[in-house]
Amino acid sequence: MTISENLKFIRRQLPDKVKLVAVSKTKSNDQIMEAYSAGQRLFGENKVQELMGKWQELPKDIQWHFIGHLQRNKVKQVVPLVSLIHGVDSFKLLSAINQEATKNNLVVAVLLEFHIAAEESKFGLTLGKAEELLANPETKAMKNILFKGVMGMATFTSDEELIRQEFDQLSLIFARLKQLYFSADDRFCELSMGMSDDFQLAVAAGSTMVRIGSSIFGSR
Repeated sequence: MTISENLKFIRRQLPDKVKLVAVSKTKSNDQIMEAYSAGQRLFGENKVQELMGKWQELPKDIQWHFIGHLQRNKVKQVVPLVSLIHGVDSFKLLSAINQEATKNNLVVAVLLEFHIAAEESKFGLTLGKAEELLANPETKAMKNILFKGVMGMATFTSDEELIRQEFDQLSLIFARLKQLYFSADDRFCELSMGMSDDFQLAVAAGSTMVRIGSSIFGSR
């Protein structure tokens, strides 16, 4: 199937309220433009240099999401280019994003990343650390950060029951933070979970945003 056909096939499986981020890392401009021509506008990148090149060369109505682990020394390059940063997992990173956003007179939307998987290698906050972060007066004073929601990645496994448990855990985390810190803020609305292999399970658990690469563009 073509990229366009793959996109249509995936969209048919997604409820209207679920946003589809096409993970375009390592993909060529031609491949991205094929998805763009099929109506796709949200794309996710995880390498700063690659993102900068694509931002320069591709249509300006593309909304770029930074989906990788963002290092603080790369924040300056990323902030002016993206509509959402997916992986905020520390106060230091959040502070660096706010500082750069302030310099650029921007408000930068972020998702708090949680470690829900069994694998140690994945990044992310615990619920305790996230509550500490959000209760911090310095965080509350950050005028150039917009908290949009939470994200997390399930264990890479064929054990669907484990994946369901992890997505349910993230769903509960989202609900708790919404209730405690964002009950009056409709903008805190994204529960980002689900990728090519597990997005149906994520959607069943309440995901509002899925990140899909290989099922759209084919494996590398």
